[in-house]
Amino acid sequence: MTSRRTTAALTTSAVLALSGLGSGAAFAHGSMTDPVSRVAACYAEGPEAPRSGACGAAVGVGGTQAFYDWNGVNIANAAGKHRELVPDGKLCSAGNEKYRGLDLARADWPASRMTGGAHTFRYKGTAPHKGSFALYVTKDGYDPSKPLKWSDLEEEPFVTVTDPGTENGDYVFRGTVPEKVGRHLIYSVWQRSDSPEAFYTCSDVVFGKDGGGTAPAPTASAPSEEQIEEGRDESSVEHGGHGDGDAATGAGETAAVPAPSGEATTEAATAAPNVPAPAAGSGSGVELAETGGDGATPYLAVGGAVGLALGAVVLFGAGRRRRAER
Repeated sequence: MTSRRTTAALTTSAVLALSGLGSGAAFAHGSMTDPVSRVAACYAEGPEAPRSGACGAAVGVGGTQAFYDWNGVNIANAAGKHRELVPDGKLCSAGNEKYRGLDLARADWPASRMTGGAHTFRYKGTAPHKGSFALYVTKDGYDPSKPLKWSDLEEEPFVTVTDPGTENGDYVFRGTVPEKVGRHLIYSVWQRSDSPEAFYTCSDVVFGKDGGGTAPAPTASAPSEEQIEEGRDESSVEHGGHGDGDAATGAGETAAVPAPSGEATTEAATAAPNVPAPAAGSGSGVELAETGGDGATPYLAVGGAVGLALGAVVLFGAGRRRRAER
């Protein structure tokens, strides 16, 4: 009886390890917090009882889990093919059904006040990785009451940066925001260079003191560190990388390494062909945790565990057969 239970336990361990291959929980995560992304703003309001009409409608469409998982709007195998993989009308969810509420075409999403000119952007990275950021803004005449399409965005990003520095768990980088009037949207693409995974955010913004005549909207707020910590137990994605580590990627366990000048730009362009390379010198010389060599790293780690588990099952079974033959 004990032998059967042991064999079953080993087999179960192997199956569970195999099932982890399809899980997104091992990847890095994050979202824009200045200007605040839709998903972060709704999480800050509280998934169970959001204050704004837009966030309430999004919860009604997709449920609360999407907002507890506010840092996971991603495509695991994007590899720079953003326009190919993310369909029109689903830019804010990145085509992920769980986040479909983020794609609601409304003019009352909580928004951040924005002005043209120099701005410091912040992106909360709950597990840091090397990679490139590209930020786009909507064209003049953008209509938030219609589903967001790629053609609604300016053709070129107004900010591109590779391997920006981090501050208190945030990626921090500066850029020049174009002069706009009224309600607009800033779309960000974070393409990792150590794997094909990419993350996407929609940040609603309002230019001008009076909003350019647009209807007033609730002010977006980013989740506090306390809210992020409190929501961990409800989240189905990893929050590793700032001290507690990420078991699959090693985030938070390896020493920070400087990004060589010039090399980071080439690396990012290769990993994200649809994202223009940043200007020379962008992000060079900063330190960022190196958390894996390529997209296969976590799979190799899991594969090794699976092999050990399956090997144990085979050896245990062989031993039982030999004893039975005696």
